[in-house]
Amino acid sequence: INERATLFFRDGTRKIDYVLAYEQGTGKNEEVKAKRRKVFEDNLRSEGLKLEYEGKETSKNQRTCFVKIHVPWRTLTKYAELTNMKMPLAENDMDAELESCMEYMINKLPSPFEIDPDLLPKETNYFTAPFNRARQEQFVIQDKDSFFTNAQRSKIAFEILSRAQYEDDENKEDKASKKFGIKKLLKNQSYLAAYPLHDGRYYSKHSLLTRGADNDRHLLYELWAKPGAWYKYQPLDQVRNYFGEKIGIYFTWLGYYTSMLIPAAIFGLIAFIYGVATVWSDPVSSEICDKDNIGNLTMCPLCDERCPYWKLVDSCRYSQATYLFDNYATVAFSIVMALWASFFHEFWKRKQAEIEYEWDVSDFEEEEETLRPEFEASVTRKRTNPITKRDEPFVPSWSKCFRYGTTFTVLLFFLAVVLAAVFGVILYRIVIAAVLYAATDENTIRQRTSFIASTTAACINLIVILIMNFIYQRVAFFLTELEQHRTQTEWEDALTFKIFLFQFVNYYASIIYIAFFKGKNFVSLQQCDPAGCLIELCIQLGIVMVGKQAFNNFKEVILPKLKVWFKSRKSNKDKSEDKVYSRWEQDFNLADMPDLGLFDEYLEMVIQYGFVTIFVAAFPLAPLFALLNNIIEIRLDAYKFTTQWKRPFAARAQDIGIWFGILRGISAIAVVSNAVIIAFTSEFIPKLVYTYGYSNDTSLNGYVEFSLSNFATKDFQPSSIPDPSLDTPIKNATYCRFRGFYDGPNSPDPYAFSMAFWHVMAARLAFIVVFENLVVFATWLVMYFIPDMPSAVKMQMLRENFLAKEALYHAETIQQSRNRDVADDDDVNSKL
Repeated sequence: INERATLFFRDGTRKIDYVLAYEQGTGKNEEVKAKRRKVFEDNLRSEGLKLEYEGKETSKNQRTCFVKIHVPWRTLTKYAELTNMKMPLAENDMDAELESCMEYMINKLPSPFEIDPDLLPKETNYFTAPFNRARQEQFVIQDKDSFFTNAQRSKIAFEILSRAQYEDDENKEDKASKKFGIKKLLKNQSYLAAYPLHDGRYYSKHSLLTRGADNDRHLLYELWAKPGAWYKYQPLDQVRNYFGEKIGIYFTWLGYYTSMLIPAAIFGLIAFIYGVATVWSDPVSSEICDKDNIGNLTMCPLCDERCPYWKLVDSCRYSQATYLFDNYATVAFSIVMALWASFFHEFWKRKQAEIEYEWDVSDFEEEEETLRPEFEASVTRKRTNPITKRDEPFVPSWSKCFRYGTTFTVLLFFLAVVLAAVFGVILYRIVIAAVLYAATDENTIRQRTSFIASTTAACINLIVILIMNFIYQRVAFFLTELEQHRTQTEWEDALTFKIFLFQFVNYYASIIYIAFFKGKNFVSLQQCDPAGCLIELCIQLGIVMVGKQAFNNFKEVILPKLKVWFKSRKSNKDKSEDKVYSRWEQDFNLADMPDLGLFDEYLEMVIQYGFVTIFVAAFPLAPLFALLNNIIEIRLDAYKFTTQWKRPFAARAQDIGIWFGILRGISAIAVVSNAVIIAFTSEFIPKLVYTYGYSNDTSLNGYVEFSLSNFATKDFQPSSIPDPSLDTPIKNATYCRFRGFYDGPNSPDPYAFSMAFWHVMAARLAFIVVFENLVVFATWLVMYFIPDMPSAVKMQMLRENFLAKEALYHAETIQQSRNRDVADDDDVNSKL
C-alpha cells in the first residue's frame, strides 16, 4: 500500500471525501460519546453516504481511529440540485476576454510576473446552469468521477454532516430540540477532527518542468505558496477549485489590494524623498537649529510642576524629523490617496463582477435559503415561510429587540473599557515625561523625553491592544450567537461589524488622540513639541502598524508550524515499515483552520487599510510598508493554507461581504481625517498664512518667532515655578516662549487668542471645506465614468441565460414528445 492509495477506500476506486477522527477511552463519558458516534454514523448512512473504518492499530500513533466518508453519485446529484450548484452546460463560444483595463495593458507585453502556461495549462471555459437531475444528460458529464471537483464533493459532505442527528430519541418530534451537527460533536469531543483530505503531498522529488505536478496541492505549492514564487501572479482559478469560492475571493481581493498599493507606495516614497532632499534647506528647521539666534530663545517648562526652562535649539533634531513627514509633498500625497481610495473601490467592483460571473456565485446570497444548523437547533418557535410555504424557525420582533439591546449595552461597556485603557496610556506618557523632564543634564532632556516617552507608551499601547483583542473576540462571538441569525452570511456580517468596531476604537483611539487632541487648547494634559505633534504621531503609527503585523505573522505561521511539527513527531514514534503514514493521519496532524475562518485575515488587512488611508497625511511611508508586508502576507497565507492547515471545506461566497461597506466607510473617514490632520496637526496651514499674510518677502523666514507666544514668568502659579535647585544653565528668566498664537502679558487682554490665531483658524476651516469638496467631486467623477460591471461580463451573462433557457425549452420539448408517444401507445392498446 502506498500513500496515494490512502486517498481512496480499500477498493481503490471510491474517493475519500471527508474524514472523522476520534480516540477511544474508558469511563461513562466515553460510553456516551460512542453512542453519539454510532447514531450519527447510522444517520449518515441513511443520507446515502458510504463509510469505512480504520482502527487505532493502523495509525502511527496507536491511539486515533478514523471514519472515512465517500459521497456516491446519487447523493452528489441530489444535493447539487438542492443547493443550486451550477455545473457545466456548454463550452463558452464567445471571444470576449474577461480582464480589467490594467490587466489588458499588462498582458499585451511579456511579463516576468506571469505563470508559465506550460506549467499551468488554460482550463476550458464553460457556461453553467443550476444542476437538475431530470435534465442531467444536458450537462457536460465526461466522467462521473471527475464531474464534481474534490472541493464540491467536500462541500456536499459537510452539508450532510452539519445536519445529521446524533441522538436517537424518537419522542422528540421537534427538530429544534434534537441534537445534531458535526460542529457540536467536535465541541463535546465525540470527534477530535472532521476534515476533507488534501490531494497528496505538497512537495515532490522532481520539478514541475520534468514530470509535471503530482497533484493539485503540489501544483499550488510550486506556483503559489513556494517562497520563490513571491513575484508571480496568483493562480486564482486553481485556488478556487481547490479551496472553494470563499477562500478564492479572499486571495483575489488581497492580490488586488496589494497591486493597488504599488502606485500609492511609489507616490508616498517620492513624498518622503522630497522631505529628505529638502530638509537642510527648510528655513523653519534652520532657525530652530541656529543656537546663536532663534535657537537661543528660552522656552517655558514642559510640565506643570517644577520643571526647568530649556532652549529652543534642543528641539532641532525633532523639528528636522518632523519636516520629513510635514512638507508640501505630503499635502499633495494626501489628495492623491483620497483619489486612490475612490479608484480602489470602483475597480474592485468591476473585478468582483468578473469573479462573481466566472465562479458562478452572482446569485449566491439571494439563493442562500439554507438555515444555519445552530439557528435551527436554538430557535423553537416556527411560522410558515411566505416564500417556501414551509414551517421554519423564526425569532419574534420582541425577542430581537431584547437580544440586540443586550448586545448594544455590552458593546458600549467594552468600548468604554478601551477608552479607559487609552487614557491610562496617556497618563503613563505624562508621568514618564515629568520624570524625565526633571533630569539634571539640560542638553539631553529633549531627546530623552521625546523618544523614550513616545516609544515606550506606543509599545505599552500595542500590548494593551493585543490583550483587549483576545478578550473581546470571544465576547463578540457570544453576542453574535445570542442574536440568533438565520443564515451563515448574516451571522458572519454581524460578527464582523462588532469586532471591527471594537478593533477600530482599540487600534486608532491613541492615534486619534495624538492627531486631533494632544496639545490643543482645550486639552491641557500634554503639550506638543514646538515642532508639532506630527513626529510623535509617526512613532505611534509605525510601532502599532509594524508591531501588529509582526505579531500576526508569528501567530498565523510560526505557531501552526510548531504545532504540526510536534504532532508529527509524536505520530512518527512508531518506525515500523509495515504501517503506511496514511494521508488521513498526515492531515489529522496538521493545524486546524481558526473557527472564525477568514475573519482574522480580512480584519488584519482592513485595519492596515485604515492606517494607509486615515493617517496617510502623517505617515506617507505607510503604503510602502503595507505593500512590503502584503507581498509577504500573500505567500505566508498561501503557505499555511497549502502546507500547515487541514484542508477546509469549500465554502461558497458571493463577495467579500460586509468588508466592502467597511472599506467604503474607512475611505469616507479618511477624507475627513487627512483634511483635519493637514489643517490642525500639520504646520502647513500656519506656514501658508504666515507666507502670504505676515511675511515681508513671502518666505518662511521669521516663522518660528511668529508661531511662539510670550509668557511672563511672574504669572506662574507657585507650584509651577521651575525649581532653582536644579542643576541647569537657566536658573531664572523674565519671559519664556511657548507654542501658540496668543496676546502677550502686557496686552489689554493677556494671553487671549491673537488675531493671527483667528486668521489661521479661518484658513484651516476653509482648507477642510475645499479639500473635502474637491475629493467628493473627484470621487463622483470616478463613479460616473467607471461602470460597475464590464461590458464583456454583461454579454457573457446574457449568453449564458439564453443557453439555459434553450436547454430548458429543449428538455420540455423532449418531455412533451415522450408524453405524446405514451398517449399514442395507450390509444393503440385501448383499440386492441
